[in-house]
Amino acid sequence: MTDVPPQEQQTPSVLSFVSGSAATLVLNRPASINALDHEMAGILDEHLRAWEADDSVAAVVVAGAGERGLCAGGDIVAIHADAQGLSGRDTENSATDADAAACGSAVFWADEYRLNDYIARYPKPYVALMDGIVMGGGVGISAHGNTRVVTDRTRLAMPEVGIGFVPDVGGTHLLARVPNEFGTYLALTTSALSGADAIALGLADHYIPAVALDDFRAALASKSVADALAAYAQTPPESALVEQADWIGEVFAQDSVPEIVAACRALGTSEASKVADKIESKSPTALTVALRSLRKAKTSASLADSLRREFRVSLRSLLHPDLAEGIRAQVIDKDRNPSWRPASLDDVSAETVDEFFAPLPDDVELNI
Repeated sequence: MTDVPPQEQQTPSVLSFVSGSAATLVLNRPASINALDHEMAGILDEHLRAWEADDSVAAVVVAGAGERGLCAGGDIVAIHADAQGLSGRDTENSATDADAAACGSAVFWADEYRLNDYIARYPKPYVALMDGIVMGGGVGISAHGNTRVVTDRTRLAMPEVGIGFVPDVGGTHLLARVPNEFGTYLALTTSALSGADAIALGLADHYIPAVALDDFRAALASKSVADALAAYAQTPPESALVEQADWIGEVFAQDSVPEIVAACRALGTSEASKVADKIESKSPTALTVALRSLRKAKTSASLADSLRREFRVSLRSLLHPDLAEGIRAQVIDKDRNPSWRPASLDDVSAETVDEFFAPLPDDVELNI
């Protein structure tokens, strides 16, 4: 997730064009690594629906402007303002689920999550160019697609627990289905995947070197997606992360975050100790809620089920002080020293976690 420089408000946030039989959407905020906002989600949805009905369009391509990445996430400064306002109320005038649902971030999330579900069901080839940084909302508009292309520059991550948030945009659904508990590892450590890692873990489909992306996109104007991939896709390098499957699969299968940390410490290796340190630097509440979210997503029948649950969790995150504090420490003040409440994993109560998953009022629940 990232903030949006003022100068980017003066340029089109999404570019769209059709070349031959391929229609293309380009997120156009390169200075902020193409941060996604509500308007952009609406533009994506509008064009995708129009092109679904257009017989002259055989495939849709989604890319990011510039060379830094497809999308680093949402407009985190706006989320901070909402979280600060809602979680900062006094106990006699505390914010409610309805208050959270009415704020700008929640309205955006509702439309964004519906877009994620639509992308997963898109009937035409949806070619997501996952080049450079792909995080948070960027994962939502790419990893649910049916044709996911990564490169040698790909850095894919779900870093939410580092700002007191929980993986959303269908991220829990994706991560829960990654084998050998790598999804749990990624959610709790916020570690980034290379393109080779993403393919090995099933979060991407094809590997094309970044220098060949322009030629690949040009080929899509006159070739089928299959033929263009045959011409430009390559066998990815070996995944360095997959080599650690044995210990990660064992450690991250534990039933609680404290048990995962303890299992890391018990291994006694330098790598496992670093992982334990990294986990313990994140929001204890967000970590605990994230683990439960992943375990629930593993048994969910559909992406829509996970998105509805994520919407509940996202709204309750706005009401919890860790989200505002996490964004302050990482993005606003950048002191990298958040004061989590509570500060210890052992102090996160089951009752607090239960509240994140409790049903919302009927008029607030996400309709998918």
